[in-house]
Amino acid sequence: MVVITSLLAGLIFGLGLIVSGMANPAKVLGFLDLFGRWDPSLALVMAGAIGVGLVAFFGARKRQLSWLGADIKWPTARHIDRRLVIGSTLFGIGWGIAGFCPGPGLVALGMGEIKALVFVAAMLAGMGLFEWLERRR
Repeated sequence: MVVITSLLAGLIFGLGLIVSGMANPAKVLGFLDLFGRWDPSLALVMAGAIGVGLVAFFGARKRQLSWLGADIKWPTARHIDRRLVIGSTLFGIGWGIAGFCPGPGLVALGMGEIKALVFVAAMLAGMGLFEWLERRR
């Protein structure tokens, strides 16, 4: 049941990314171009996603288990540290250069976008580098 639910959630998420234009790097870069031809439409997509997320988190905070019976694990870190700032900065730089973040990058890869192949390969290399560095720590 968890696999089927995960598949359906991923399909709905991917479809939402395609319909909203988030899988199109030109649309995303237009949103990030604040001093050029700024496209504010993705702000509405983000606001909608935040609204849906707030409702879901509000309901989940009263529960110990998910609807599928898994433990609900809440983050414990409450501070902003150097690693968070560096990671967020790297994420933002990558998003600004490529026009993709991980979810839309995978959707675009599934749509056959060559640029997404380069992005996903770089993302996987970065994840591997992070894991290697963490093990050495």
